[in-house]
Amino acid sequence: MENKKFILAVYVENKAGVLTRVTAMFTRRGFNIDTITAGETEDKGYTRITLCLRGDEYVREQVISQLKKLYVVKKVELIEDDPIQRELMLIKVRNSSEHRNDIMAAVDVFRASVIDYSAEGMCIEVTGNPSKIDAFVKLMKPFDILEMCRTGIVALDRGETTLLSK
Repeated sequence: MENKKFILAVYVENKAGVLTRVTAMFTRRGFNIDTITAGETEDKGYTRITLCLRGDEYVREQVISQLKKLYVVKKVELIEDDPIQRELMLIKVRNSSEHRNDIMAAVDVFRASVIDYSAEGMCIEVTGNPSKIDAFVKLMKPFDILEMCRTGIVALDRGETTLLSK
């Protein structure tokens, strides 16, 4: 069986402890989460959790089935068919006169932004598909990455279809 990436959108009650209940299910079942993001939705009573995982079809079906059993979960959907995906990364690299022009050229090519600048380091914001973020990290490695932080994937289906209309 093929171990492949899949993205789930989970619509849950916006209450204290809900994220703990959801992630505890993954711990109990031994499923690993690659990325997880959560935030309030258009309805303040609900939170949307976006999960990115890896596994075969059996794992995917088990995760969906187990999530649907949680009483705090209103809806679970597999996001397929080339969804709109974005991730945000903040990355701090060493600022040296020797490499400054190369770093700034990469910032321009990747349509990133320098959001903090000092004589010792620069903090850069990059937004885009996870593959774009990965490529930027690879490009920055020779310039001495001091620190970085990634948000994880957020994703929506294309067109007018919504999670709740499926």
